[in-house]
Amino acid sequence: MFDLTFYQWLVSGLSAVMIGLAKTGLPGIGILAIPLMAWVLPARASTGVVLPMLIFADFFAVGCYRRFAVWPKLVRLLPWAAVGVFLGYLALGRVNDQQLKPIIGGIVLVMLALNFWRNDGKEDRPVPTWWWFAALFGLLAGVTTMMANAAGPVMAIYLLAMRLSKNEFIGTGAWYFLLVNCFKVPFSAHLGLINSQSFHFNLVLFPLVALGALAGMKLLKHIPEKVFNYLVQGLAALAAINLLF
Repeated sequence: MFDLTFYQWLVSGLSAVMIGLAKTGLPGIGILAIPLMAWVLPARASTGVVLPMLIFADFFAVGCYRRFAVWPKLVRLLPWAAVGVFLGYLALGRVNDQQLKPIIGGIVLVMLALNFWRNDGKEDRPVPTWWWFAALFGLLAGVTTMMANAAGPVMAIYLLAMRLSKNEFIGTGAWYFLLVNCFKVPFSAHLGLINSQSFHFNLVLFPLVALGALAGMKLLKHIPEKVFNYLVQGLAALAAINLLF
C-alpha cells in the first residue's frame, strides 16, 4: 500500500483534501474522491482506507455544526440506514461495486429530477413527511455507504427535500454520517477492509483531511444559501453521472 508512485500519492492526497472539504463546506464533492482512491488502490481495499478518513472528517463537521442538526429529520432516517448497512454487508459478497455504481447513479439522477420539479417555483410544494420517504432514503443511503462509501448524493437529495438551511444541511448530515460510519466499522473490519496496514496509510493522510475540513468551514461562510443549493445539486449530478459510467 505504501509502494506508490509520486502521482498516486498526489491523487491520494487530493482525495483526502476533498473528503475533508465535502464534510464541512461542499457536500457532494466527496464522492469524487471515491473513484480517485479506487484508481490508486484496488477497489475493495480503497473502501477500507476511505472509511476512517470519512470518520475523521465527520468529527470536524460535528464539532463545528453540531448545534445546527435537525434531529427529527435525522431520527426518522437512522433505523432504516442501519438496516441498509446490514443489507449492504450481506450483499458485498454477491454484488461488486461495478454492478452497484450505475444503479446508484440512476437513482440519484431520478431523485434530482424530482427535487428540481418540487422546487421549480411554480407552487409551494410541501416537505415530504411520508414514512416510506425516510425509509427509502435510509435504506438507499445505508446500502450505498456500506458497499461503496457513496451515500453522499442520496443524502444530499434527502436533506434538500427537507428544505434545510445550509448550516442545518451540514449539521444534520454531519451527525448522520458520523453515526452511520462508526456503525460500519465492525462490518468493514470483519470483511478485512480495515486492517493495520490500511490504518497506517490513513495516518499519513489524516493531516490533509484536516486541511480540507478547515478550508470547508471557511468556504461555507461565504456561500449564499441559493448558490449552496445549486452547488449541492450540481455536484450530486456530476457524481451520479460519474457512477453511471
